[in-house]
Amino acid sequence: MDVVSFIKENKIVAISRRVKPEKMVDTARALSAGGIRLLEITFDQSSATCISDTASAISAVKKELGDRICVGAGTVLTVEQAEAAHSAGADFALSPDTNVAVIEAVKNLGMVSVPGAFTSSEILTAWDAGADIVKLFPAGILGMPYMKAIRGPISHVPLMAVGGVDENNVSSFLAGGFCSCGIGSNLVRNDLIAAGDFQQLTDIAAVFVKAAMQKQGE
Repeated sequence: MDVVSFIKENKIVAISRRVKPEKMVDTARALSAGGIRLLEITFDQSSATCISDTASAISAVKKELGDRICVGAGTVLTVEQAEAAHSAGADFALSPDTNVAVIEAVKNLGMVSVPGAFTSSEILTAWDAGADIVKLFPAGILGMPYMKAIRGPISHVPLMAVGGVDENNVSSFLAGGFCSCGIGSNLVRNDLIAAGDFQQLTDIAAVFVKAAMQKQGE
């Protein structure tokens, strides 16, 4: 699988935060049923067991869903976490920051690198370090005027919008030049997961997928 092309083609990365490992497979199945093909399973930095928990969740989803969903590790802040993600079978790694050591480790491990950036300097630092896509974060606060200003001198770097993306603005972000969008609590609803309401999770996923495809006139 060409992961970078797969991200650009499928647009929506569902971001799961603090979902219990034992709930992750059912969550992934529900999102997949709604058309989601990209899933980010984050490291919970506040948890002492975040490395083992996230690695376990990634492994379980990869085993159960195979190529039906492309799995990334999220909030990858250290080389150790990048290594754990790779060992678990992650296809890509996302971070909230621009950490050159982590970017280089992710690339050396053969994964796609999606570090986070806020400024033009951070975007170019990440890109020059080997990032495949740069995550503009938080995109909702920065807004489209910032995106357009950035795009003037930095038109060659593919950007993913993360933070504040919802079903009402996702098409605007995609139409405005972002190659993809990462969506957390607006899509991966922990209250629904805790309640076992996976059908509603599927329905929400379908709404986002439809909105993303509308950008392309489909």
